[in-house]
Amino acid sequence: MTQHDKYMLRCIELARLGAGHVAPNPMVGSVLVHNDRIIGEGYHQLYGQAHAEVNCINSVAREDVHLINGSTLYVSLEPCAHYGKTPPCADLIIRNNIPVVVVGCRDPFNEVNGKGIEKLEKAGIQVITGVKEKACLDLNKRFFTFHTQHRPYIVLKWAQSMNGKIASESAERLLISNDYSNRKVHKWRSEEAAILVGTNTALLDNPSLNNRFWNDVQPIRMVIDMDLRLPESLNIYNKKQHTIIFNLHMHSLEVNSKANSLQNDEVAYYRVSNDSSLVHQIVTACYQLNIQSILVEGGAKLLQSFIDEGYWDETRIITNEHLFVETGLPAPAVTGHHVFTEQVFNDRIDYFRK
Repeated sequence: MTQHDKYMLRCIELARLGAGHVAPNPMVGSVLVHNDRIIGEGYHQLYGQAHAEVNCINSVAREDVHLINGSTLYVSLEPCAHYGKTPPCADLIIRNNIPVVVVGCRDPFNEVNGKGIEKLEKAGIQVITGVKEKACLDLNKRFFTFHTQHRPYIVLKWAQSMNGKIASESAERLLISNDYSNRKVHKWRSEEAAILVGTNTALLDNPSLNNRFWNDVQPIRMVIDMDLRLPESLNIYNKKQHTIIFNLHMHSLEVNSKANSLQNDEVAYYRVSNDSSLVHQIVTACYQLNIQSILVEGGAKLLQSFIDEGYWDETRIITNEHLFVETGLPAPAVTGHHVFTEQVFNDRIDYFRK
């Protein structure tokens, strides 16, 4: 492993600390190194606040400040060159006379996309790019998918019995995964911008669609209720999270508005039509509303629709190896690249990528 690799991996490690707190911005980590000694570290901690490079440079101890102009700055994503909620990081680097900048990957966002690197090079700074690039791209796969494919990053998740049943034939809710797997699911919820379920799942399971077993990062709840028949007594109407209802009748969201600007007690309605694919309309709506990722949790028909139409990036299947359901609803069928398997007591979790 090269020195550049070592410090870029540290940038990625730092960047992950911002998971769930910086969207729709990307996660970014930064390290400042002088003669193989880290003198500063930082990461983007909260959306709208200081970027990784700012926090990194500001973290340098007073006795080391004089070393900044002889150091190498590592950053997992190309420094920004535009004024957004904060000033350009490229300008900060130039002002501090940092001679070498090592970048993990370029930023596909139109306002950046090479402009940060170009600005640094024009100022006489040596820029080294593509260090641990694959790992840096994977770190912000949601952000990159959103800006390059103009759609959210889509994760499908379900739990099934050993013989591939997702629910029993009765109306009674079938509890499949164990408490430890459930906690992991809540961690997954904290990593995505929104959770989507269909009408029957909302009606029969009455889920809260919140993140109560991991941390306080709450995703946007998205529910399909075409004819607005779901009773307001359901948990999805408890006014504790942003909630969007996809339906055929009402519309209260402005196109190109920001879903994360909704008030917690606001239930917003997004009108869809019967004239085209519902899945495609939902994906398009998410792009318009700046929702960068979705965790689709059910039911089986909705999950299969995403699979059949090719709108998915990851699938996570929890199989209770001790549960056999004689008659019930079959789980969705998906083919993809099997990444790995994780065992959580009696639950086996298989991870797939498209």
